[in-house]
Formats: sequence, structure tokens, C-alpha cells
Amino acid sequence: MQRDADKYVLDILAAANDIQQFVGSISFEEYHANKLLKAAVERKFEIIGEALNRLTRLSPDTAASIREHEKIVAFRNLVIHGYDVVSDPLVWDVIRNKLPLLIADVEQLQQD
Repeated sequence: MQRDADKYVLDILAAANDIQQFVGSISFEEYHANKLLKAAVERKFEIIGEALNRLTRLSPDTAASIREHEKIVAFRNLVIHGYDVVSDPLVWDVIRNKLPLLIADVEQLQQD
């Protein structure tokens, strides 16, 4: 991987880990009721998507090793441009079911 590609990979991992730290073991109801937390999580998803978008342009092979990388960028676009249709259940599902897969893929990239 190129040095710049490494930076994007680190940015993705840092933002993903931040989201996990922010939500910890709270319930969906607690997440749903906390405007500040939701804003922070959505911002971190924006960072993940933008870093992955840049990684895709810089190193397509590296980005392709991340599962559903195109869907992740599309989710970022939804969060930014479709702010009025982003639902808490959708974001919660991504946090609980997709984020761990992203972290695993990015950690594997760091080992390669």
C-alpha cells in the first residue's frame, strides 16, 4: 500500500473505533434519544465514507478488499445528502451489523 492509502485506512479504522466507543453497550432506545450521540456517529460515518471514497480513487485494489466498499460510500452520501431520510433504525443496524465487518477488513489490511 502507498503511504497515502495507509492514512485513509487508518482514518477509516479510527472513525469506526470511535463509533463503537461512542455507542458502547447502550440500547437502541438510548441511542435514539441522544441527539448529540447521533450527530457524532453520523459525522464519523461521513469520515469513513469519504476516506474510503478517496482510497478507492488512490488504490482501487486496496478499497476492493473492504467488503461492500461501494455501499459504504453510498451510505456516506445518504447521511450527508439525504439527511432528511436517514433513520435511526438504519444507522443502528449499520452500527451493530456492518461496522464490525468493516473493522475486521481494515484490521486485515493493516496486517498485509
